[in-house]
Amino acid sequence: MKLLAIPPSLDVRFVTVILLVMGLSTPGQTEITSLDSGNIDDVLNNAGVALVNFYADWCRFSQMLHPIFEEASNIVREEFPDTKQVVFARVDCDQHSDIAQRYRITKYPTLKLFRNGMMMKREYRGQRSVAAIADFIRQQQVDPVKEIHSLEEVNTLDRSKRNIIGYFEKKDSDNYHTYEKVANILRDDCTFLAAFGDVSQSERFSGDNIIYKPVGESVPDMVYLGSLTNLDLTYTWAQDKCVPLVREITFENGEELTEEGIPFLILFHIKEDTESLEKFQHEVARQLISEKGSINFLHADCDKFRHPLLHIQKTPADCPVIAIDSFRHMYVFPDFKDLAVPGKLRQFVLDLHSGKLHREFHHGPDPTDSTPGQEELVGEVASNPPESSFQKLAPSETRYTILRRDRDEL
Repeated sequence: MKLLAIPPSLDVRFVTVILLVMGLSTPGQTEITSLDSGNIDDVLNNAGVALVNFYADWCRFSQMLHPIFEEASNIVREEFPDTKQVVFARVDCDQHSDIAQRYRITKYPTLKLFRNGMMMKREYRGQRSVAAIADFIRQQQVDPVKEIHSLEEVNTLDRSKRNIIGYFEKKDSDNYHTYEKVANILRDDCTFLAAFGDVSQSERFSGDNIIYKPVGESVPDMVYLGSLTNLDLTYTWAQDKCVPLVREITFENGEELTEEGIPFLILFHIKEDTESLEKFQHEVARQLISEKGSINFLHADCDKFRHPLLHIQKTPADCPVIAIDSFRHMYVFPDFKDLAVPGKLRQFVLDLHSGKLHREFHHGPDPTDSTPGQEELVGEVASNPPESSFQKLAPSETRYTILRRDRDEL
């Protein structure tokens, strides 16, 4: 670049103006795309990865994030110059409330990740720093599919994880591109592997093939029988395998699970006690599959979650323990041994939905035809259920402006 010769007599302020006009004093231009109802679908659908900041100008946390988000965008743009590979975008939720409602924004600022127009379930909840946000995007660019160079590698897989393996004739194919998109969406839930050409030939007896290897050494493989060119069908199958009915809650994902807004049915168990977990998983699948969507089925490490146990007057020595956290109160399943009693666990959940658990904690057992005189006791026997413990893992007001609180009052 040709240097400017500046006469000594020239006013410094005038020189500054010249430099600003010429763009020599700024390292780069911020490229944040403002989204509205007219361009949002086009921008997101054409972006490999898009990180969208849903904000409000009056929110102080949004104001604090703006310069950080812009600087992170500058750094990422230098590393990934293709404007369709990575997009940083923002939505003014006051100006575009329809978009905020569409994506169920309940706090400011919310950073959501999109892939090819599809919103990822896990939003960005990491540190609000330039380095952390830039590193998050770098991680999203890492290929989620590990190539297998020998079928012997399959025998050395970590069977404590959920593994999906694709066997393809060639990498440049519609079948593999569908698989790759699914892997990108579910990269945090499963380990994805792929074999090609001669390496995969013995597994392609009827064409390209995908199998799921469940957790555990003795559990049989499951084969995908649908069309590999159908993204929705392939994704639905993989999601069912990668996201278990009973999920583990940790301090890392607690905020995310809590924000789903539905009560928790939790098994507290010692980490090494896999037998209790298997029994719980079996009974949830047998008794409560119809309740999926109205309650979250979870399991938690007794040692890590001692505090919630203390809330219900339990210790790790009492585990396994089953409890419901309604985000207002916690209720304990009477006896883990009753888990296998037909309908017992289901009734426990139904009693939450009907208000019976809450009512009986405050006023004693409901009167029944089989308990003469019980009517006189109602209202005289009162107790106070322990307060919710997991509600404390919800999004913090020291990080977000919370828009509304519509938790279940049970």
